[in-house]
Amino acid sequence: MVPESIHDFFIASASVAGALIGLLFVAISVSADRLAEAKEGTQVHRIRASAALTAFLNTLVVSLLALIPGHKIGPASVAVAIVGLLFVAAALLSLIRLHQTRLRTLREAVFLVGLVVTFVFQFIQGIDLSLHPADSGAVNAIAILVTLNFLAGIDRAWELIGGPQFGLNREVVALLRGHPRGTRPRGEDSP
Repeated sequence: MVPESIHDFFIASASVAGALIGLLFVAISVSADRLAEAKEGTQVHRIRASAALTAFLNTLVVSLLALIPGHKIGPASVAVAIVGLLFVAAALLSLIRLHQTRLRTLREAVFLVGLVVTFVFQFIQGIDLSLHPADSGAVNAIAILVTLNFLAGIDRAWELIGGPQFGLNREVVALLRGHPRGTRPRGEDSP
């Protein structure tokens, strides 16, 4: 059972998840041409889109079922965690099958492993909550996982639309080289 103190969190979470899914559909439709291309790197964009959708749907389902009176949040957490784990397995197999296991896709793989950790923890908390419905600690843990899924989905959506990336390592190297990031030093102009 969801404690009354966290009920409003799940109401807000369900609303935000629905809005973000709608915005993700817009982002996917805008970048549909890029996602349909058959060139290197396209699969990574598809995985980013699917990862964002998986994270947002996970959040939406858990939040909506948490609002239904009774003991629904435990089984819901288990079910969507299993779906999430299946998605990650399929995404990793896709990268391996297409031989896109280069350093460039390492970040995607690390992100997917992070999702595995999140979904496994969600699975465990869902089982705990199914066995002990009055465990408010498990409900709070699931609420934190909902928040982490939001952050994961937003990160994937940002990368999907090509939002700017500011990595500390890249910025320090550019600063030390003495030229703005994205520009070439003298003598390295392209023909």
